[in-house]
Amino acid sequence: MGLNYLEFDFSEDADGVGTFDALAATAPAHNAAVLAEVASVLAWAHHAFAAQRAPLDDGGEWDFDLQGWREFSAVDVLHFDDLSGKLSVQSEPAGAARHTVSLSITGTPGFCGAFRERFLAS
Repeated sequence: MGLNYLEFDFSEDADGVGTFDALAATAPAHNAAVLAEVASVLAWAHHAFAAQRAPLDDGGEWDFDLQGWREFSAVDVLHFDDLSGKLSVQSEPAGAARHTVSLSITGTPGFCGAFRERFLAS
């Protein structure tokens, strides 16, 4: 399955435990598609490794951390008056929200291999 929004970086420790990290920041129009990809990845993991999600230190095969936030940006127009030596600020209204989703999935070598095959194989 190809992913359009989630692009995973991979890191691995000396014991072969791997972590896939993805961060997607999009305009509101694309938020539903990002969330659908996150749901698809997590549904696969829960199905393919059923009842095996737990911290790896507690004997789990995989675990994940999922976070999301909305950010609003506003422009401040700055003007310096060289005669008075003063700076003035005119704040513009905030623009549309930017939705950001962070997903980290950690797993054993077996989980990582299956994850790569499912989501990262070309």
